[in-house]
Amino acid sequence: MTSIWVDYLDREFLESEFKEMVESGLVNGLTSNPSIFANAMKKNIYKNDIENLKDNSSKEIYEENAVKDIQKACDILKENFENDNDGFASIEVDPRLINNTKGTIDEALRLYDKIERENVMIKIPANETGYKAMEELAKKSININATLVFSPNQAMRAFEAIDKGNVKGVISVFVSRFDRKLNPVLASLNLAQDRIGFFNAIKIYNMIENEKSENIKTLFASTGVKQNYLPKDYYVQNLFLPNSVLTLPLDVIEAIKDKELEESFHFQTKHIDAFFGFLTPAGINMQKIYQELFDEGVEAFGNAFNNMLDSIKE
Repeated sequence: MTSIWVDYLDREFLESEFKEMVESGLVNGLTSNPSIFANAMKKNIYKNDIENLKDNSSKEIYEENAVKDIQKACDILKENFENDNDGFASIEVDPRLINNTKGTIDEALRLYDKIERENVMIKIPANETGYKAMEELAKKSININATLVFSPNQAMRAFEAIDKGNVKGVISVFVSRFDRKLNPVLASLNLAQDRIGFFNAIKIYNMIENEKSENIKTLFASTGVKQNYLPKDYYVQNLFLPNSVLTLPLDVIEAIKDKELEESFHFQTKHIDAFFGFLTPAGINMQKIYQELFDEGVEAFGNAFNNMLDSIKE
């Protein structure tokens, strides 16, 4: 079965559209990130709570509101969770802790204890700091969402860390950022565009499926389409694969809600590697691209988090 999780959150949405999506069976999970919370907390519905907490620090105000929202999402998803139909809501640790293992573990434990829901997933970035944190948290029975995964190596390191505990986990493989970054280069070389993102994701999916884990799945993230010539559900069409999760922004969910989705063509790794074989001679170093995309993602989430904290006190 392919799961659909919504990659969006705000308090009004939770009380209305999200509840309807879950009850109709359209979605069975939710993901959030610092950028999503940064946009959500600009809305009027948060003003009273922010005002009531004005004597606290910006991060404490953010955290109280974020915890409240994730608790609500978990409660709406509780029936799914109890029926072993996913039912998870994810919250990310402070992105500024990217190179702080102890800080990451401490924050994850604090968030988990405050949320007090079995079906929360804690999002941890997939780097050396994160792998150590994932392993410790998994051993403490905390469900893990390994995020900002771009490379097969990141995916397997995260898988091995989460697999140290008897917990549920997802490996969040970012997709569309590859195509947005590399399409201009591919066009100049007369190579096919809008392929690298989902080919890379399927290669990682194949690796994780080969592990035959009952607890850890591939999650396809960053599935919004920025190219006007592509359909909104382009990545859904190419990544609707068994035993995986697609986390989708609202415009993509709108595009698929009345469709009968069909399983995507399952490319074998050898075919993907053959395509990637054209990239190196063309001057595209995928190891370099993996690192650049990770660094760009860390910077974007860090900036969004800092901007949100600044705006809370304005």
